[in-house]
Formats: sequence, C-alpha cells, structure tokens
Amino acid sequence: MEGNIVTAPLHRWLTPVVAVLAALAVVAGPAAPALALPAAAPQPSGHEEDDEPQLITDVIEATNRDYAQAKSKLEKSKKRQAQLADEVRKAQEELDALAPQVGEMAAQSYRTGRVGAMAMLLESNTPDSFVKRASALDELNMVNANKLAEVSAAKNRAEQAKLALDAEVREQQKQASVMAKKKFDAEKALALVGGKGFTGGLVNATSPVARIGPGRTSDGDWRPESCSENDPTTSGCITPRTLHAYKETKRAGFNRFVGCYRPGGPWEHPKGRACDWSLQNSGFSPWHNNDTRMYGNNLAAFLIRNADRLGIYYVIWNRQIWFPATGWKSYSGPSNHTDHVHMSLL
Repeated sequence: MEGNIVTAPLHRWLTPVVAVLAALAVVAGPAAPALALPAAAPQPSGHEEDDEPQLITDVIEATNRDYAQAKSKLEKSKKRQAQLADEVRKAQEELDALAPQVGEMAAQSYRTGRVGAMAMLLESNTPDSFVKRASALDELNMVNANKLAEVSAAKNRAEQAKLALDAEVREQQKQASVMAKKKFDAEKALALVGGKGFTGGLVNATSPVARIGPGRTSDGDWRPESCSENDPTTSGCITPRTLHAYKETKRAGFNRFVGCYRPGGPWEHPKGRACDWSLQNSGFSPWHNNDTRMYGNNLAAFLIRNADRLGIYYVIWNRQIWFPATGWKSYSGPSNHTDHVHMSLL
C-alpha cells in the first residue's frame, strides 16, 4: 500500500479544519493512543546433549518444521494485510464523506467569525430572544465540535490502520527471509554430507572442530611437505600434515583400524599423504549394518566439515568422491570404497 493513501487527501482539507478549530475555539481531546503491535514471542535456543549428537535427519526435520511455521506466519500476515487495507479504505471513505461538511464549516466560520456571532447576540431585542440566540449558537458550536471530533476519529483510525499495515508488510518480508534461509541451510547441510540417499540419514548433524594443521599460510594456502614423520600405522612415513589429521581424527573418536603409508603407485599413499579408515576394529570389510555405515558417514563428515582446517585434498567413501571445489561426485575407481573412508591431504 503506498504511503499517500491517507496523507494526500488529508492535505486538501486539513487547513480548513484548523481554521474551524481556531474560529470556534474547539479544544479536541488527546487522540487515542496507538495500539502497540504484539511483540514477537522469544524463541528458546536449541541444544544437544554432548553424548547424544543429533542426526542430520533430525536437524532437517526441525528445519522443515521451522520453514512450515514461517510459511504459516506469512500466510496469516497476508490475510491481516488484506483486512488492514480494507480498514484503511473505509477510513478514507469516511474522511472523503466528511470533507464537504468540514469545508462548509470552514466557510461559515470565515463569513461570521467571533464578531458575527457577538453581533447576532447584541441584536436581540428581548432577553428571551437573546437566550434563544445564545442557545442556538451553543447548539451550532456543539454540532461543529462533534463533527470535528468525528473527523479526528476517522483520521486517527486511518493513520493507525496504515501503521499496522506497514508493520504487516515488514513481517511478511521477515518471514520470507526466514523461509529462504531455512531452505538454504537445509539444502547446504544435506549436500555437504552427500545427501539423504547417500547417507541414509545416518550421519550426525555436527562434527568436532579440528585444530588447524601445519603448513597453512596466512592466505589459506598449504605449503608442500615431505614424507618426514613416522607412520603410526605402518613402518613407512607420512607428512606432518597427515600425522596431524590422523591425530585429530583419532581425537574426534574414530578409533577403528586405519592404515596410511603404502608403497607403490602414483597416488597419495606412497607420498605419505593418505590414510584409509576402516569401518572395522581390524582389517577391512564393507559396511553391512547401521553401525558400520554410520561410522563411515560420520568419519567422512568430520573430514569434510574440517577440510579447510586439516588441508583435505579429497575424500572417497561409499562409491562417492568429494573435492572442496566440486562437492560429492560419483566414483568409479578400482575400489568402490564401501569398506573404508579414504582421506588424501594436500
């Protein structure tokens, strides 16, 4: 609703109203106070128990509930907006209908004024005539005062309805923004871990935050490192960054079997820049139940969520490969990686 819906018509006849008020010395009472808009109810902050992390499906469900709530508020606000627009229209019609009467009052006041009224009283020939004329003047003043009070009330209703209408428009904009953010957050969180089809929903909504690995420059790049550290999983070597990622992953609670250095081949294992995290306590075997699948999902999610802190090059898990620049893609290498999570470091 445009802002001039009320103000433009008022300007045309507000000046005569002021003139009438001055001429008749009508003192209007204070305008009714604006109705305070109801404050938004405070929302409690969410939390999760340290020993019971939420599944990402729980978070997605909560996000969808928030989205539905915001959508409901938006629809309610639109209905309220329509009601308020109707109130503004009716108040404006009242003002338009009263405008000619106020104009006539202003013209009459201009023609007679206080002197004209006093002269009418002094021209009375008898006391009875004086009393009758005084009563007539009192009645006229009362009618005019009531009419002006009616105008003032209509004007106030129009102004308050317009303020409430503006507030509803702002509420709609707010709820639309909430809906957009909820949708974006849900899609981003789900895409980061590979989607519901990939994970089966068996993945925690959050992961521990890893400490920053060695060799990261001030601009976020990673310096090259040599295979200079003893590999705790084999008799080979790994880079300082790989050793750091190994320790941080262990610190995050992923303590099943793992192997890092492996000789031969052109890839990261012989360079000391890769580890294979098994789903079993010893050896390698494909995931076959919710426990092993969720272990792999959570381990991959930990590495991906901390990729910028650990210096992750890519992650392979369950027939999918993840790069920081591209996200998850289908993987068709020599191993389908259903029995371990592969981690490569920069």
